[in-house]
Amino acid sequence: MLGRFPVRRPRRLRQSEGLRRMVSETGLEVSDLICPMFAVPGEGVRQEVPSLPGVYRMSPDLLVEEAAACHRLGIPAVLLFGLPRRKDAQGSEAWDDGGAVQQAVRLVRERVPGLVVITDVCLCAYTQHGHCGALVHQQVDNDRTLELLARVALSHARAGAHLVAPSDMMDGRVGAIRRALDEAGLTEVGILSYAAKYASAFYGPFREAADSAPSFGDRRGYQMDPANAREALLEVELDLEEGADLVMVKPALAYLDVIRRVRERFPVPVVAYNVSGEYAMVKAAARNGWLDERKVVLEILTAIRRAGADLVVTYHAPQVARWLREGA
Repeated sequence: MLGRFPVRRPRRLRQSEGLRRMVSETGLEVSDLICPMFAVPGEGVRQEVPSLPGVYRMSPDLLVEEAAACHRLGIPAVLLFGLPRRKDAQGSEAWDDGGAVQQAVRLVRERVPGLVVITDVCLCAYTQHGHCGALVHQQVDNDRTLELLARVALSHARAGAHLVAPSDMMDGRVGAIRRALDEAGLTEVGILSYAAKYASAFYGPFREAADSAPSFGDRRGYQMDPANAREALLEVELDLEEGADLVMVKPALAYLDVIRRVRERFPVPVVAYNVSGEYAMVKAAARNGWLDERKVVLEILTAIRRAGADLVVTYHAPQVARWLREGA
C-alpha cells in the first residue's frame, strides 16, 4: 500500500472547482427538496415561528403564494401541516373538509398545478392532549386510532392531495389508509409513510409551530427508540407490505446510518426529514456568527443525500434553491 505513493495521488482530482465537480459522487439539486409548510385557519395570517426563523404559519390564501414561489424556484413538492380552530379529544377537525389543510390543498392544486402536494396525516396538532391518536385510560389506543387516521387521509385526498403522509407511528396505519383510499376510488393517491420515525429531542421547534406538544407523558410508546436501527428495517418492511409507495426516515442528521440501511435494503424512494431542531441549531449558530450558514446547510443536505436519501424534507428548501440557482 505504501509503495503506491507517489504514483497514486488523490489530490490531483481536487485541484480545481471543475475537477471537483467532475468527480463528485453525490449531487444536491433543487429537485431533491420538499418544503414543509404550516396552514392555519383564517385569511391574511402570517406568523413567524420564533424558534424557526424564516418559517411561518400561514392561512391558505397566503400559503398558496409561498407554494407558488417554491414552484418557481424549481422545488417539486410541499408537505402541508395544519392547525385547527379548536381542539378536542379525538382531533376531529383534522378530517374537516373545511379545515386549513384541506383549503390549502385545493388552492394549491388550482393555482399551482405543477406542484406536488403532500399532506401530513396525524392528530397531535388537533387533539387537546397533544398525542397522535385516541386515548383510552391515558394511553393511545392503536386500533381505534386507525379509523381516525383513515378519515383524515380520505379528507386530504378528496381535497386533492397527491400523497398522504401518515406520521403517527401506529401499527397498521398504512394498510388502513390504503384500504380506505381504494374503497373510495382514490387508488391513484400515494402514501409516503413516516416509516422510521424516532422519539427524538430534535422536534421541539416543530411542536411550537404546530402547537402539538403532548400535555402529559411523551411519545416513546409509539415512536421508535433512538438506540434501534434494525427495528427501522422491520418498520419499513411492514409499511411497504401494507402499501406504502415511499418511506421516510425522521430525523435525518442523527440517523444517517438508518437512511443508509434503508436505502441498501429496499428498492423504493427514500425520503429523509431534516427536522426543525436541526434547522434551528444552524440558524441560531449562524446568527451568532459561529458558522457559515450557507456552507453548513449545503454540507448537511449533501450528507443526507450521500447517506442514500432520494428526497429531503427541509425548512431550508427555498433558501437552498436560491443558492443552487446562484451556483453553490
